[in-house]
Amino acid sequence: MALTHSKASTPGSPLPEFDLPGTDGQRWKPADFQGKKALLVIFMCNHCPYVVAVQDRIVALSRNLGPRGLAVVGINSNDTTRYPADSFEAMKVRAQEKAYDFPYLWDETQGVARAFDAACTPDPYLYENTPQGFVLRHRGRIDDALAAGIDALLSGQPLPAPLNPSMGCSIKWKN
Repeated sequence: MALTHSKASTPGSPLPEFDLPGTDGQRWKPADFQGKKALLVIFMCNHCPYVVAVQDRIVALSRNLGPRGLAVVGINSNDTTRYPADSFEAMKVRAQEKAYDFPYLWDETQGVARAFDAACTPDPYLYENTPQGFVLRHRGRIDDALAAGIDALLSGQPLPAPLNPSMGCSIKWKN
């Protein structure tokens, strides 16, 4: 497995549109999160050891900060033909096993990953809900600095200094 780092993103960029099926049987789109202060979109999958290492932390972020206005969304964009452990059926099993309390979405066409310019798993994007819609405030690693950034955003404070770029397995693009 080759280590891949996330790419630089422009703060203030709007949230790309998506309409994806979730492991919960619903379809999800950005409008479903309008009542939240912030949205953390994480490109993730089942097989990546970097995701496996932080999946409990993702669940904790959702549970601990959800009541304060954070919504979390996981999106799997991997090629499931070459990586069957990332299939939609396997996603449903993982979501149940780990008690995901956030939508875990399947980007079968990989169009959403391309719209976000996602590079690796995990690859988190933190958006703030503003009068102009959700705008990007940070893209970086799932670590204490990200948690502090989310806390600052939810408290109406400026985000701390730039955070570390994410790193993990590359997204498994279809041929």
